[in-house]
Amino acid sequence: MHHLLVTIGSHGDVHPFVGLGTELRRRGHRVTVAANELFAPLISAAGLEFVQMGAAEDARTILQNPDIWHPLRGFKAVFELGILPSLRPTFDIVRKFYVPGQTIVTAHAIAFGARIAQEVLGCPLATIHLSPAVLRSRKNPPVFGSLPFLPWLPGPMVSGTFRLVDWLLTDPVLAGPINTFRAQFGLPPVRRIMHQWWHSPQRAIGLFPEWYAPPQPDWPPQLRLAGFPLYDERGVEPIQEDLRQFLSAGPPPVAFTFGSAMTQAGPQMLASVQACQRLQCRGLLLTRHRQQVPENLPADVLHVAYAPFSELLPQCAALVHHGGIGTTAQALTAGVPQLIMPLAHDQHDNAARIQRLGVGAALGVKHYTAANVANVIDGLLNNAVTADHCREIHEKFLGHDALALACDWIEQLR
Repeated sequence: MHHLLVTIGSHGDVHPFVGLGTELRRRGHRVTVAANELFAPLISAAGLEFVQMGAAEDARTILQNPDIWHPLRGFKAVFELGILPSLRPTFDIVRKFYVPGQTIVTAHAIAFGARIAQEVLGCPLATIHLSPAVLRSRKNPPVFGSLPFLPWLPGPMVSGTFRLVDWLLTDPVLAGPINTFRAQFGLPPVRRIMHQWWHSPQRAIGLFPEWYAPPQPDWPPQLRLAGFPLYDERGVEPIQEDLRQFLSAGPPPVAFTFGSAMTQAGPQMLASVQACQRLQCRGLLLTRHRQQVPENLPADVLHVAYAPFSELLPQCAALVHHGGIGTTAQALTAGVPQLIMPLAHDQHDNAARIQRLGVGAALGVKHYTAANVANVIDGLLNNAVTADHCREIHEKFLGHDALALACDWIEQLR
């Protein structure tokens, strides 16, 4: 079969699809990945066919917009700047590559053009959800920074809140462009886009495990949970020599990263360095955007652009990060405590889940100071209960291959 994988977003959104593509290719399938031009080298280096969906310069421009990390404005900024402009290109790519009986489409849930192509062309489609925060439930709703009260409301009020969010936020942003596009093919308008419509009625796959997000009775019945994909460019992007030398030259460092898409974390990077000085520990700053890194770093703090977390984190004492689902999963499998500074999107939900699991803590961005970071990290590193929980979670990953399980379900769509 020919598998067309369609993804939109940052490295955290693209990595799982490269992992799926690598596994499907290993099984003998032809694999094409549609993504932004920015990821062409990564996809090609993994041995997969690449088709461009958006220019690299456009992606870089979006990353410079501070609104994409705002707890209230973030949704509108991300969808208007990054998601809706891909509606037509996504549809056109699926239409170009789809051959009945020979092609299966697997798409990120926000690749709405693929969902419309399924309705128009009848192509088999698996919707991929990377995080449980996007799955609505009146019984166990996700945690949002803009709706912190949601988990405490009775079920009917949770449902009413979701309807209000759709009426005030999601549909005003999404419904107009999506329904205008649908009308070109004679499709009726849809409402509450992110309630039910965006799930493929054939198959939806959550790339996270049941112990992280227990399935809810009001989730889509076609949803299956495969587990964390854990693809991180290992074997494609090696650990740099200066990092290898740094890791071997002293005690395990505390690693800090605020996401591959973050370009405005200069104050947090500075506070992180100062926290290391307070703790008298070694530190590692990970960011592809050098302008965020303080000048004249102390000798026991190193900056690197990137390192595969599956190789790096087992050699670290702890991880401090933004709460992206991919980074959260890598810390969980490495068995290291984590401190999350959530900003927007699914990050507050992931922060809440790691706290419930007893493997980490959270600090709001306004409280991310050197003193607070040092105090929290010190507490995590010297807590035997946290260490036990980290080991228990690490053991849950042993012998489980989430990518293989997800690909089994995708292959069933032929």
